[in-house]
Amino acid sequence: MKPGQKPPPRKQTRPWHWATAAFFGLLLAQLLFSSQSGQTIPYNEFLQHLRDGRVAEVVLTDTSIQGKYTAPDAAGRSTFVTARIDPAFAAELDRYHVRFSASPGSGWLGALLSWIAPILLWVGIWWFMMRGSAQQGAGGLLAIGKSRVKLYVESDTGVTFDDVAGVDEAKEELREVVAFLKDPVSYGRLGAHMPKGVLLVGPPGTGKTLLAKAVAGEAGVPFFSISGSEFVEMFVGVGAARVRDLFEQARDHAPCIIFIDELDALGSARGLSMLGGHDEKEQTLDQLLAEMDGFDTRSGVVILAATNRPEILDPALLRAGRFDRHVLVDRPDRTGRAQILRVHLRAAKTAKDVDPDKIAGLTPGFTGADLANLVNEAALHATRRNADAVTMDDFTAGVERIVAGLEQHGRLMNPRERLTVARHEMGHALVALTLPGADPVHKVSIIPHGMGSLGYTMQRPTEDRFILSRGELADRLAVLLGGRAAELVCGGDLSTGAADDLAKATDMARAMVLRYGMSDKIGHVVYDDQTRPYLDRLNEPNIAQTREHSEATAALIDSEVRLILQVAFDKAKGILEQRRAVLEAGADLLVDRETLEEADLDRLVKHTEPEGIPAAVAAA
Repeated sequence: MKPGQKPPPRKQTRPWHWATAAFFGLLLAQLLFSSQSGQTIPYNEFLQHLRDGRVAEVVLTDTSIQGKYTAPDAAGRSTFVTARIDPAFAAELDRYHVRFSASPGSGWLGALLSWIAPILLWVGIWWFMMRGSAQQGAGGLLAIGKSRVKLYVESDTGVTFDDVAGVDEAKEELREVVAFLKDPVSYGRLGAHMPKGVLLVGPPGTGKTLLAKAVAGEAGVPFFSISGSEFVEMFVGVGAARVRDLFEQARDHAPCIIFIDELDALGSARGLSMLGGHDEKEQTLDQLLAEMDGFDTRSGVVILAATNRPEILDPALLRAGRFDRHVLVDRPDRTGRAQILRVHLRAAKTAKDVDPDKIAGLTPGFTGADLANLVNEAALHATRRNADAVTMDDFTAGVERIVAGLEQHGRLMNPRERLTVARHEMGHALVALTLPGADPVHKVSIIPHGMGSLGYTMQRPTEDRFILSRGELADRLAVLLGGRAAELVCGGDLSTGAADDLAKATDMARAMVLRYGMSDKIGHVVYDDQTRPYLDRLNEPNIAQTREHSEATAALIDSEVRLILQVAFDKAKGILEQRRAVLEAGADLLVDRETLEEADLDRLVKHTEPEGIPAAVAAA
């Protein structure tokens, strides 16, 4: 037993156990007694024995006659029992020579058992069902007001800060929580105290839950884990009761950590429900606010919570004295991704060519969960080909599987469609190879992937970028429109293959006008809706927006978006017209080989074009 840990409660026998045992003991005694009371005979047979003088003595009760024979019968029995019947009625039946008999009855215990036994049976079934559902975590009616927390001790979490990588800033913020939990008296010697609540904010999959478990593992204290949605039920008052029960358990196990995952399911802003103040979720939130105000930080209870939607949380949760410290757990940069990969690669058998830094360069924007999935996909790919170790090619295949989807070798295209897709993908690749603001091309393929992709062009950024200039965004727009431009340059007709490219390009161009003020006619004004999600990214689909400008401004915005897209398309088309020889040769090679690597593209350009042409085209 660890220091400070309470001994398990001694298992005691409940009183109803003794009552049940006594009841069944009485029942058994009655059965044994009745079995020894003699043979049950019909009443008219008793009368015949009485006439023949074979009855020695009798004992009369309200319902039966028990007696002894003067001598044992042929079977060696010396006692008998029969039912007691009205003598007048018995004489009438005997006159007509009717054989009659009756049950002697089971006594008072049998009568009592006849109506108590069904009740006990149904009570037992109900108790067994409720006990089973409670043990399985469903709770049932017996535990409807109990909190459904999962309690871990230090050995159960199995996570420390050594198992968390890529979020160094967040780890440093939480080290203070660990120091306070280990020695709250010394930590507060200067009058400081820990915040009552620490809110972990970040996109899904960045490791917020893992960080909370690591804090508990480092501090060696109990860890209560529960999801925000588990507080709310259809019954009014259940959520508030579970909040009270949670904090009562936490106080009994202090020092400890309470971790509420998906806090937005419980703590969304009040007043938005159609039920008003009687909404069960609002009552649960009110109880949580009251509990956070009611406990002392010196008791050693620290509340951690995680959410990826902080913009919808109730302001009362975020004020000082509640969740007053916010820790950002963002997507890792390239260095952080390499650190995360090294942690996950401990359990994988890798070849010598596997380089976490190179894999990190292939995975911009990946979260910790994405990288864990990538290592698993690479290991599965190596297993399918019966390899002895996971190689770099397996990780490349894993990235393709996650980004582009599963290869669809069964989706057959006719030669004309294959050539169209090859020209389209080579258009993307050539424009990206030409423009300085575009990311380098890593791979081009016309193998169908996923549900609708007929090919893809994979680009590998050389570094993480946090700020993009207008020129760099314009180059990215040209790369997106390079596939559509290649279809026209090669003399073909417009196809539906550019639908996804057009949607992404339109969103990017509209963001340049509405959000970034990159239009000369519109000026440095933001017309985008300001209620976007806090963790929204540039390339994610836009949410519904409320327009707060005039019709004339809306028409000007549409005109500027079209102009930006047309300029980008003309740039891509001009590049491909000047490099048409490489475009045609690359499309033919892609049709033949289906996949071209970065080295293949370099050899293709050097073999087809003289030196100096790509640079001149880019400058133009």
